[in-house]
Amino acid sequence: MTIIANPIYDSVFKFLLEDERAAKVLLSALLKQEVCELKMRRNEYTNVRQTRISLFRIDFSAKIRNAAGEEHLVLIELQKTWLSTETLRFRQYLGAQYLNNENVPEDGNPGGYGLPIISIYILGHKLGDLQEPVVYVRRRYLDYENNIIEGGVPDPFIESLTHDSIIVQLPYLKGRTRNHLERILCVFDQEYRIASDDHLLKIDDEDMDKDGRLLVNRLVMAAASPEVRREMQVEDEILSEIEARDTTIMLKDKQIQEKEQVIQEKDQAIQEKDQAIQEKDQAIQEKEQAIQEKEQVIQKKDQALEEQKQALEEQKQVLAEKDSLLREQQEEIKRQKDVLYAAAKNLSLRGMSSAEIANVLSVSEDTIKTLLG
Repeated sequence: MTIIANPIYDSVFKFLLEDERAAKVLLSALLKQEVCELKMRRNEYTNVRQTRISLFRIDFSAKIRNAAGEEHLVLIELQKTWLSTETLRFRQYLGAQYLNNENVPEDGNPGGYGLPIISIYILGHKLGDLQEPVVYVRRRYLDYENNIIEGGVPDPFIESLTHDSIIVQLPYLKGRTRNHLERILCVFDQEYRIASDDHLLKIDDEDMDKDGRLLVNRLVMAAASPEVRREMQVEDEILSEIEARDTTIMLKDKQIQEKEQVIQEKDQAIQEKDQAIQEKDQAIQEKEQAIQEKEQVIQKKDQALEEQKQALEEQKQVLAEKDSLLREQQEEIKRQKDVLYAAAKNLSLRGMSSAEIANVLSVSEDTIKTLLG
C-alpha cells in the first residue's frame, strides 16, 4: 500500500500535470490515443472559487496519434471541479476558447480553421442518472437518412466548430479496475481517502503497470512536498470560511422567511378585519330604524374607525420589523466583508500577492488592495 496526495485538490492536480510524462499518461488513457507531443498553454492555470464552486482549468495543445498512425493537432481543455456547479460556467469557458485567436494555427492552415477542441471534465460529484465512471460524447457525420458519412471525413471546417467531450464521474470509480483507464484513474478514487486526513489516499499499487506507477510516484512526491501540503490546507481554510459564511446566510434567510410568514399572517388578519367591517357597514346600511338605531349605527362606525386605526398601527409595526430586517441584512454584508478581509489577510500572510489573492477569492485586485490598506 502506498500513501499519495489527493489529486482532487487543485494544488495536487496542478503538481501532477506539471510533469509532462504524467500529463501524457493521463491524457493518453482518457483519449484512448497516444499523446505524442504536449504543451501546456499560456495562462494554463485558472482557479475559480465562489459560494458553492471550485473550478480548476488547464489547456494543452497536443499532437495525438490514432490507431491508424495518423497524427493530428488538437486543443485539450481540461476542467476539474469537486463540487456541483452550473453548466453555464463550463459553457462560458468553452466559448472563450472558440473566440481565442491563439487557437487558429497559421502554419499549414490556409483556410484559417481553429484547432479541434476536446473537452475533458473531471467531476467530484455525480451527474443525473448516468452511472458510468467515464462517459464519452462523440460526434458523427450523418446524411439525411442518418447514414454515417465516411468520405471526406474529418472535415477541418466541421472539426473547428464542434467538439468531443469526456466526462469523468469520480464517485462511480469505487475501486473499479476493469480497463487501463480505470486503473489509471484509481489515483483519483475518493474511496481510498485516509479517514484521519482527506489530503491523502492509500492505494494498492502492486499490480499497476509503469504508467500507473508513474502517476503514483508523482503523487507520492506531492504528498512529501511541504509547499503542496500548505496549499491543500489553504484550500481547506478558504472552503471552510466560505461554508461558514453560507451557513450564516442560510440561517438569516430562514429567519427572514419566518418573519415574512408572520407578516403575511398579520396581513391576512387585517384583511379579515376589513371584511368584517364591510359586513357590519352593510348590515348598518340595510337597517332603517329610528334615531336611536341610527345613533347605534354611528357608534358602530366609530368603533370600525378605531379598529382601522389599530390596523394601521399594526401595519406601522410591520414596517418597523422590515426595517429591522434590512439593518440585519446590512450587518450581514459587513460580516461577509470581514470574512473576505480575514481570508485576504490570511493569504497575504502566506506570501501571496494581491493579484494572486484576487484570483483565489474571485474579486478584483483593487478590492484586495482596498481591504488590505
